[in-house]
Amino acid sequence: MTRSTIRILTLPGWENSGPLHWQSVWEREFGYERVEQHDFMRPLRGDWIARLEDVLLADERPTVLVAHSLSCILTAAWAAASRNTHRVKAALLVAPGDVEREAIRPQLPSWSPIPLQKLPFQSVLLGSRNDPFCDIERSRLMADAWGSRFIDCGAAGHINAESGLGDWPQGQALLTELLKD
Repeated sequence: MTRSTIRILTLPGWENSGPLHWQSVWEREFGYERVEQHDFMRPLRGDWIARLEDVLLADERPTVLVAHSLSCILTAAWAAASRNTHRVKAALLVAPGDVEREAIRPQLPSWSPIPLQKLPFQSVLLGSRNDPFCDIERSRLMADAWGSRFIDCGAAGHINAESGLGDWPQGQALLTELLKD
């Protein structure tokens, strides 16, 4: 796969990705396409799955998903429900949000349980040892269940703009690896 023959979709998490988030930087720098959800503030799992399906069906090119936080769960939920998983060639899953945590579950009631079926495409999941939204053990559990290669990013917070990553060249290198396969 090369960048000219595939489409790269960024999938922001709950509350969207701001202008300094690495996803936003990559969109500006590389022309990746953001999946704009109906409501980033009060996300409903079914709505987000339907929107991702619509975006994927609108273009015949093979697609690589670049998901952050809640959209890691979206990727797994979409893959468990869709008949069009063949359109996705790979996924970079960064800092999944643990929607089953007691502190988060009431705010995102439609997102539990987390689907734990193996993803039908190659994936890499990055977790952080001090992510306020997901313990590293839960990130590993999701990676194992989804058949994802797991990368421990150390103490990188939620792997977002507040983590001070800038354009995050390490993440871009991982995406480039996924594109080679």
